Amino acid sequence: MREQLFSGADLGATTTMGSCLKPSSVVEELGGRPGHCGLSGESLLKSLWSQASSGGIWTLHTQAMKSPTAPRLPVPSSVLNMFRDQEEEVVDDSTKHGGRVRNFPHVRGNWTTYVYMPYEASEDFLELLELLISHARTYAVSLTAMEEFHISLSQSVVLRYHWITPFVQSLKQHLATAYRFFCTVDQVKVYTNQNKTRTFVGLEVSSGHPQLLELVSGVDRVMEEFDLPTFYKNPSFHISLAWCVGDLTDRLEGQCLQKLQETVDGFEDSAFLLRIQWEQIRCKSGNKLFSFPLR
Repeated sequence: MREQLFSGADLGATTTMGSCLKPSSVVEELGGRPGHCGLSGESLLKSLWSQASSGGIWTLHTQAMKSPTAPRLPVPSSVLNMFRDQEEEVVDDSTKHGGRVRNFPHVRGNWTTYVYMPYEASEDFLELLELLISHARTYAVSLTAMEEFHISLSQSVVLRYHWITPFVQSLKQHLATAYRFFCTVDQVKVYTNQNKTRTFVGLEVSSGHPQLLELVSGVDRVMEEFDLPTFYKNPSFHISLAWCVGDLTDRLEGQCLQKLQETVDGFEDSAFLLRIQWEQIRCKSGNKLFSFPLR
């Protein structure tokens, strides 16, 4: 087989693309005769390579393989720009958010998440809200109406992106047996956030606590599965109505709070207006919104 592999015809065909070596002369220089030599196959290949690399196509191939300075192709700008946003630092500017400050710093890949029950405000409800804001202004407190209204069922927690789907699936399982119910929100109360960077005026729930506690129990079990903080002990369920920057509890409580409560009690049809039926639970994680209808 070795003699056939390195026969004159095969070598002639191999070296016609530029090599000027003759098959017979190669074999003779190696100490053999045409068609046969005494070297092993490996030695013969090495010798042939050495002889043939002095010219022809093998020379070019060898140089290309050994060249340490082969130029690299530039990376297209379109590829570089794909990840530019991941290199930019996110800087929080409270002036762009009405003076509000994050409870925890922004970290790329972390998604702020919370569970709540949404309330769609009617025109009468918004009218009542305007009256409350107006009365608070007479006590040197400038309140800003909330953009959305809800009752919280969890604290704000942080989820990694790959946790969102299993977290939502677990919520769905734990809330699957929850039914619709009514509760009344008619007690004016003042709240602050944990860092006391904002103060809120809200309407506290006066009936419907057992149903709310049952829902919180289900949400807390999901939080525990993911090693996240559960809801507050002895929570004050409420709908936040308006807010202001800083801790202005002293200004709002006392006479101001009494006036606000009188406004709620005296508002036309307030007993009917503030008895709310809850029909769904929502989970918001970053810009993703998930809804769980109650039975």
